[in-house]
Amino acid sequence: MLMDLFEKLKLNRGPLGQHAKEAHGYFAYPKLEGEISNKMFFRNKEVLTWSINNYLGLSNDPEIRKVDEEASKNWGLGYPMGSRMMSGNSNYHEKLEKNLSEFICKEDTILLNFGYQGMLSSIDALVDRKDVIIYDSESHACIIDGVRLHQGKRFVFPHNNIENLKKQLERAEKIIDETNGSILVITEGVFGMSGELGKIKEIIELKKKYEFRLFVDDAHGVGTMGNNGRGTGEHLNCIDDIDILFGTFAKSFASIGAFISSTSDIIEYLRYNMRSQIFAKSLPMPLVIGALKRLDIIKNNKENKDNLWTIANALQKGLRSSGFNIGNTESVVTPVYLNGGVGEATNLTFDLRENYNIFCSIVTYPVVPKGTILLRLIPTAIHTLDDVNYTIKSFKEIQLKLSQGKYNSEKIIKT
Repeated sequence: MLMDLFEKLKLNRGPLGQHAKEAHGYFAYPKLEGEISNKMFFRNKEVLTWSINNYLGLSNDPEIRKVDEEASKNWGLGYPMGSRMMSGNSNYHEKLEKNLSEFICKEDTILLNFGYQGMLSSIDALVDRKDVIIYDSESHACIIDGVRLHQGKRFVFPHNNIENLKKQLERAEKIIDETNGSILVITEGVFGMSGELGKIKEIIELKKKYEFRLFVDDAHGVGTMGNNGRGTGEHLNCIDDIDILFGTFAKSFASIGAFISSTSDIIEYLRYNMRSQIFAKSLPMPLVIGALKRLDIIKNNKENKDNLWTIANALQKGLRSSGFNIGNTESVVTPVYLNGGVGEATNLTFDLRENYNIFCSIVTYPVVPKGTILLRLIPTAIHTLDDVNYTIKSFKEIQLKLSQGKYNSEKIIKT
């Protein structure tokens, strides 16, 4: 039976869209206003904010704000026009790529005008129908979408399960023996929901037995992990063995855009084959000049990262000692796992925001298993120990209310 496309979409709103009418503007698409900081405004009320990836506190750094302002004044947001290949290249773009390569300890780097589409597009460019992709089951949506574009075989291994990865590599080898193809393994440095680190060293060890290349999405690791902030590879002392590394400007850099670093040959290949960069506008000049300044601060001012980890360690230690389940996080990302359904999650979150003035991200089914509530806390260098202590005290109270059934509900609360 034929159905009009629009009629079909009215009936099937999707796993998140089915809650749109109740959630929009509060649980989804909320408006946080004011200066990006540890405290912002939600519905005209100041809230302690644990939901911003401004890890190093650079968004309102006076030096950076001055550079951003002057670059916008001098260049405007339009320059350069066109894609890098056609008319949108500049000395500043190339300087940023050079500086990033030196920082990440790779031969070359390509700038991306947007992280999500850049990751998706790079996967599409790197493999063809003869190749096999193997990826972690908890990979970010941009990786999943990139894998979906792949016309060859793709296998997934359960999150961080190295034994299963071996099985998938063996399956892949049988296929490429017939196709004369290659194997690309994709994982993350820091998994953004759980805070767990990818098993990068263990995956690299498998290269002794299996022939493959490793692509690591280190969006949450660059700037926060490693002695010099070079990312999870530096933290695990295996940065040289990561074949292709993705980093973003949307987190520690507090901007927008991204980059991929690898060998000179691979980056040159991506420059001439990555469709999202060949056929889309270059990163605007103020963002490039701003990224240069941000990189300089990340390299030369370790105090921001030290402050971040002081807050993260205090928060995680306090939550654990108070009996909260924060999983296996090894990064600053701090998940708090509670038991409850979608209705309970929304009532709990409403209470946190309205009565405790705490704003954090809420994650429920289908992103996490049924019966699980995930409250994700993102510490930053500009949070304070008072913020940490107040949050732990408040979480104890909402945990007690949850156990007493005070948030029981089958429905999403109307706001």
